[in-house]
Amino acid sequence: MEAVVHKANTRGKVDFGWLKSNHTFSFGNYMNPERIRFASLRVLNDDIVAPGRGFDPHPHQDMEIISIPLKGALEHKDSIGTAGVIRSGEVQVMSAGTGIVHSEYNHSKTEPVNFLQIWVLPDRRGAEPRYDQKQFSVEERRNKFQVVVSPKDSTEGLWINQNAWFSMGNLEAGVEVSYQPKNEERGGVYAFLISGKVNINDTELSARDGAGFPATELLKVKALEESELLLMDVPEIV
Repeated sequence: MEAVVHKANTRGKVDFGWLKSNHTFSFGNYMNPERIRFASLRVLNDDIVAPGRGFDPHPHQDMEIISIPLKGALEHKDSIGTAGVIRSGEVQVMSAGTGIVHSEYNHSKTEPVNFLQIWVLPDRRGAEPRYDQKQFSVEERRNKFQVVVSPKDSTEGLWINQNAWFSMGNLEAGVEVSYQPKNEERGGVYAFLISGKVNINDTELSARDGAGFPATELLKVKALEESELLLMDVPEIV
């Protein structure tokens, strides 16, 4: 797998008034044959939803869906009986499996919500649908990486049906940290910079830039300014 860089201003853009979104990979009306997926990472959408608006009930199947609110709160309801609100600092996972219907709305009537909607291809089809969410302490990822999503047999983070590891780091300017990929044989690590500026293996990223690296590379990350970074360590689909 070769390294790739996706600058923020090259993402697919949609503006429906109530929804403004940037798509790192092909999604909906945005189709780029060179950006279908990165290993098993299929969707990375940076969504902003207007106050009181949202996605009406719609179905999913055989997909692991991760939502990470960056600002504001997101209201969730699904066909397996789950209803709740996820806020900035929390992470939500949903295994669509054999089929699930859900809706997502901005919980606020006055402020927009900004969240990352991420889809990962599962390690098998026909899994039982499930939902989970968890609050993660920002202090526990200060100048280091904190696991927020992991495989089922791990005790770290929220689990999904894939050998995928999501880690977040809040780094002070000048801090240098390393990350050893876990899918060393097949796969890679996709880095998405939420805010700030970093250098990863001599690749400089600014806010909302993304870059994928082979799983054979140790990632050396230097924060050029205060930064928040999401690493998605995903296997290739065989």
